[in-house]
Amino acid sequence: MSRLFLFWLLLLLVLPASCAAGEEELLAVVVSHVQAGRALNLAELGLIYRRKQLVWADGTRINPANLPPDNPLRRAFSQRVLGSPPEGLVQYWNAMYFHGISPPHVLASEEAVLRFVAETPGAVGYVSACKADVRVKAVLWLLPDGEVSAQQPALKCSQD
Repeated sequence: MSRLFLFWLLLLLVLPASCAAGEEELLAVVVSHVQAGRALNLAELGLIYRRKQLVWADGTRINPANLPPDNPLRRAFSQRVLGSPPEGLVQYWNAMYFHGISPPHVLASEEAVLRFVAETPGAVGYVSACKADVRVKAVLWLLPDGEVSAQQPALKCSQD
């Protein structure tokens, strides 16, 4: 079992980055409308997604949502916020799980993230900025150049 795991881990590390489109993506960090007044910064977001900050200031449990590890948006988010690709955090999550702390929820699609955030108290997630809709409130934008903005940038979304 461990040989197979090592094989896949090495394969992921050796393969060229195939997520150029995801790295160029403008990401919106979204919360429910109940948490809409919340201000987030990159450091706090890192604590939330490392499960070092477990509750909001009002005492509500934080429920972070991730996309699957092979999703280009997840890769871009992990690199920008956590400074590591998803596979680089395997040891970290093994250690945290040993201490009773589970990683963020993994959801299959951006639509699933939007529904989860809209319907789950204390939830936070990320989606492509053009996918954020009225069900959620975008509170932080991760720009393609690595910058972070609390103000919504100009969006050029296709109408497909």
